[in-house]
Amino acid sequence: MARWESGARERLVLAAVDLFAEQGYDATNVTQIAERAGVTKSTFFRYFPDKRELLVAGQEVLSRLLAEGIAEAPAGAGPLDAVAGGLERASSTMGPLNHEMGPRIKAAVEASAELQARDALKSVSMGAAMTEALIARGVAEPVANLAAELGLLAFKRGFAEWSQVEAEAAGDLAPYCLAALKDLREASTALG
Repeated sequence: MARWESGARERLVLAAVDLFAEQGYDATNVTQIAERAGVTKSTFFRYFPDKRELLVAGQEVLSRLLAEGIAEAPAGAGPLDAVAGGLERASSTMGPLNHEMGPRIKAAVEASAELQARDALKSVSMGAAMTEALIARGVAEPVANLAAELGLLAFKRGFAEWSQVEAEAAGDLAPYCLAALKDLREASTALG
């Protein structure tokens, strides 16, 4: 097994997702994940403190990109337009590997209460990053919270739809997230 072989992090995530789906989260251990990925157990621990962290890998980067996109929106942009900027920025980093893993991660999360809890914490972190970025733009806190929640929901809906389309036809994630945000914006007018 090569210690510094390129792509080890991605292979570890893929191996874990597959093993979680095949035998369940609780029945999967770090040694099995490392073996499936073709790396040593110590290489696993260079990338992740434990197996729980595998499915939230990249969460900090995603939250940062959402916040940066919001911060970089034009000065006169409203809260949802700023959120659209965050969605565009974050979704621009999603590529074929994310597309391939989407349904597999969803299946693994749905099969484990612990992973569902980790996924919920990931959502809270992403929402908080967007809320803070909106507040920094001068948006009132209740409006910032609502816009961030709509942005989070749009990201989840867009990602879910995107990951269900055949890879060759899927294209970029951004249009899916922006269409979901547009639908949510229109739906919110029905709230009265």
